[in-house]
Amino acid sequence: MTQWHLPAELALWIVQLSHVLHARLAWRLLPLMTGMLFAQGRRTVASWLRGAGLGDAYRAYYYFLGSLGRKTSWVAARLLRRAVAVIAPGERLLLALDDTPTKRYGPQVEGAGIHHNPTPGPAEQKFLYGHIWVTLAWVVRHPCWGTIGLPLRALLYVRQKQIALVQRLYGVTFRTKLVMGAELVTWAADWLRFLDKTLWVVADGAFAKRPFLRSALAAGVVVVSRLRKDAALRSVPVPPRAGQPKKRGPKPKYGKQAISLAKRAGHRQGWQTVECVQYGKTLTKTYKTFLATYPPAGGLIRVVLVREDNGWEAFFCTDPEATVPQILEAFADRAAIEQDFHDLKEVHGAGQQQVRHYWANIAVYHLNLWLYTLIELWAWNRPQQELCDRSASPWDSAERRPSHADRRNALRRWSLQTEIQGVQRGRRLAPKFRALLRRLLKLVA
Repeated sequence: MTQWHLPAELALWIVQLSHVLHARLAWRLLPLMTGMLFAQGRRTVASWLRGAGLGDAYRAYYYFLGSLGRKTSWVAARLLRRAVAVIAPGERLLLALDDTPTKRYGPQVEGAGIHHNPTPGPAEQKFLYGHIWVTLAWVVRHPCWGTIGLPLRALLYVRQKQIALVQRLYGVTFRTKLVMGAELVTWAADWLRFLDKTLWVVADGAFAKRPFLRSALAAGVVVVSRLRKDAALRSVPVPPRAGQPKKRGPKPKYGKQAISLAKRAGHRQGWQTVECVQYGKTLTKTYKTFLATYPPAGGLIRVVLVREDNGWEAFFCTDPEATVPQILEAFADRAAIEQDFHDLKEVHGAGQQQVRHYWANIAVYHLNLWLYTLIELWAWNRPQQELCDRSASPWDSAERRPSHADRRNALRRWSLQTEIQGVQRGRRLAPKFRALLRRLLKLVA
């Protein structure tokens, strides 16, 4: 077995994640994730095993994936605790929720089905065959590099048409994406309760519906999302005047007047401007804001209308005391999870493993999530000069923040340099040979 030398803190974190696994299997997590880091070519499980020199024990590691898939919630909870220990959270924590597909091939892949393709591309493929993952990430702001998403946990959505086989084999019942999103948010709120911080979650408009909103509010989480332009908003109920006789029954939750967002946005008066930080830039936004009641949210919300070049957009927050910059910046930070999906598929090859077992599919997707987050945690406090060198690319901007691929390659270079230094210990290499090794390192990582 190839013994790659990972940084001590990274190896310790992986070992700590494995403590929730069975004692006879837990030790396999560290070499497997090391092989993921040094895998070459198409990122199948076989390439992971080759990267760590684990080919002789391939059967045991394939069985290990099935066992790991059943423990993902516990391992992800350990990773969440580690993340908040490395990155000091502010007064509020922002979580991002979204779903993404990964392509599969072959009719015997458990849990796979035909789904709408969110990125059809030039070929305009409206549908794809594969898995849909409802994913939760912690969104943080680096002092130098801006917004970064740390993916933590995901749930596999299986269509009701394909659930029969999985239900018969593993007892998995059908759940909608809204129910899965609510489960992920409740899980994070339970594990972060010890921080005594305000927890926000930002999601696209597809999740802004009653099953998700009511569960998130019950968990004490503030939701920020896009609002439909034809949303059935009601006015705020008017309290009774002083001296009026009190009516029997509970106080009304919703006002008697309907609110039309189109009419509010079409009115020329009432627009204001505010500065907020979005996508790494300070922008001036023209907005309107007001309070309304929304039945799917179960009561009072704050609505923000934003005027854009191509029209207007509507957002809402379940905290009526939230400010406009907080709402707009939170929704803009949702782009971090979209970047996570891109890097997971392009850099780590999420979806290329092509395993067929239900629990093994869950395990390999989570392994990609966890390695992504561990690399970001390792690189959090490191200087930019250590993570990327753009001297060989004069056409590129030297101040551009290191990409996730840059951070991953920096970690690989660190491990390879440690290997070389261990081999040449006690020997002094010729300058030409040292220069050759540095060139080889740049080619490999």
